[in-house]
Amino acid sequence: MGLLQVIKREVGFTRSLKRLMNQMEGIDKEAPTLLTDDIEASVDAYRDRPVFWFEGESVSYGEFDERANRIANWALAQGLKSGDAVALVMENHPDFVAAWFGLSKVGIIAALINNNLEGKGLAHCLNIGSAKAIIASSHLADRVKAVEAMLNGEPALWDWDGTVGANLNEALSAQSAERPSREHRQDLRGADILFYVYTSGTTGLPKAARISHTRARRSFRIAITTCDLTPADRIYNVLPLYHVTGGFLGLGGALLSGASTILRKKFSASHFWDDAADYQATAVVYIGELCRYLLNQPDHPRQNEHRIRVGIGNGLRPDIWQEFVERFRIGKLLEIYGSTEGNVFLMNFDGKIGAVGRIPKYLEKKFGDVRIVKFDIVSEAPIRGSDGFCIAAEFDEAGELLGKIDENGPSDFSGYHDKEATEKKILRDVFEKGDAWFRSGDLMSRDREGYIYFKDRIGDTFRWKGENVATNEVAEALSQYPGIATANVYGVEIPGTDGRAGMASVTLKDGFDIAGLRSFLSENLPPYAIPVFIRHQPEAETTGTFKYRKVDLVKQGFDVSQISDTIWFVRSGQDAYEELTLEQHGQIRDRSIQF
Repeated sequence: MGLLQVIKREVGFTRSLKRLMNQMEGIDKEAPTLLTDDIEASVDAYRDRPVFWFEGESVSYGEFDERANRIANWALAQGLKSGDAVALVMENHPDFVAAWFGLSKVGIIAALINNNLEGKGLAHCLNIGSAKAIIASSHLADRVKAVEAMLNGEPALWDWDGTVGANLNEALSAQSAERPSREHRQDLRGADILFYVYTSGTTGLPKAARISHTRARRSFRIAITTCDLTPADRIYNVLPLYHVTGGFLGLGGALLSGASTILRKKFSASHFWDDAADYQATAVVYIGELCRYLLNQPDHPRQNEHRIRVGIGNGLRPDIWQEFVERFRIGKLLEIYGSTEGNVFLMNFDGKIGAVGRIPKYLEKKFGDVRIVKFDIVSEAPIRGSDGFCIAAEFDEAGELLGKIDENGPSDFSGYHDKEATEKKILRDVFEKGDAWFRSGDLMSRDREGYIYFKDRIGDTFRWKGENVATNEVAEALSQYPGIATANVYGVEIPGTDGRAGMASVTLKDGFDIAGLRSFLSENLPPYAIPVFIRHQPEAETTGTFKYRKVDLVKQGFDVSQISDTIWFVRSGQDAYEELTLEQHGQIRDRSIQF
């Protein structure tokens, strides 16, 4: 890169960073200003403009606010008060946003439940959030009803048409559309909790990450300056609103800038470009898997008719980045990095392919609360020197990314609802006695220009279909199936896909029948957590401390040409496993069979 190019890059980087910092100015965890106040100010400024486009209809900012006000007044009528929690079990819909916005007007925490969950996983999430009431989409309310016996505190179930629970629409029609008094939230500050957002973490059932108003206010602003959003923009958002990428980055930038969100219940590769063109989208929110799905589709007649000038998201792998930009003629993709529960945020302002962010040398002191440290893959722990402290990773060396926790500073680390789970994410005495750092669980590297690259996840969690899959949860479900003695779960790579597909190595006992396994797992796990491959091993391989060995299994994957064990797999959309043949293995490798 020539000198002029370097100067141009640095000027652009510092300008972008300055704009972002200006957006964050004044956000303080001790301040009384909440995200709710930000959105109400936006409503007052853009009342007659569309806030949502959904299923052919538009919703104005004013209509959205009135709907939220009815939710708030309904909550008060139910005797709910500031600090209580209400769970939302819903698909993408304008009412999903109106519900949590309305609850926040009176200081109530919204627990944003993954709408793929059912059974024990769903009950667990409802319980750890201590939900006093549950609002469910009509077609999801049956799942909640099915786990009522597992719930603590007998929370009332409401659905929008009263098919299963109490009729929420009917109840809202009796409530005032006037904005409730701010007195209902006057005692809250930025550090107080706005949302519970669920993450599988590294092990076990999902955990409830505590998202403060301060954290949300920052996240909601990221897209405004980085994407240069104005009220004229329309952001196409097909990602689930219960996750940070779709619900914070995608939705937040629109809500606080006066722009519109083009909302769809769920992603559809076949409808994507029609929607983008018909609704005149100017920006898009993505995850890497979404981009790969679109690339795997045949050319669409309208794939270049859109007006999308920028995309913001995460998980876009270098191998498809340039192809995606060129084929679909999207001017700029802004890759970001962050975790639901963490305090580290990185951003690739200039679109450097493969990078998730950048900390140039001249800004190291300013970003001193973000470090990459040497890491031991075998012990799965940072390496400490002779003085007992961690050691900074060298340039281009993979190490664990850490974020400093400073209770007296601007740190956004609120941890989980579970204190024990929170403590497991904290590393102490890292660079000096008494300090504390958030463990991201991610291996990253940094080059000499300051660009940071994601390398891999640490431990037992892998990512598939845009979701984190906890191997212990999957193994527990498998072990409940008749005939399975042990289950060792891990992720394997499939050509042409992002993340890792679930694979389980099982040992068997009498009574095992592969024919019923897929159906059984669908009743106990969300779709993305169901293993794609099942391998039958005569005997489980364990370490000296009786931990399952996974490294060799991951390397072997599902290569039936090298493995004598029987392997079964399940195709996308199929309801039963079938034995994997050499021919099918080749079809998976050449992408004739896709997942």
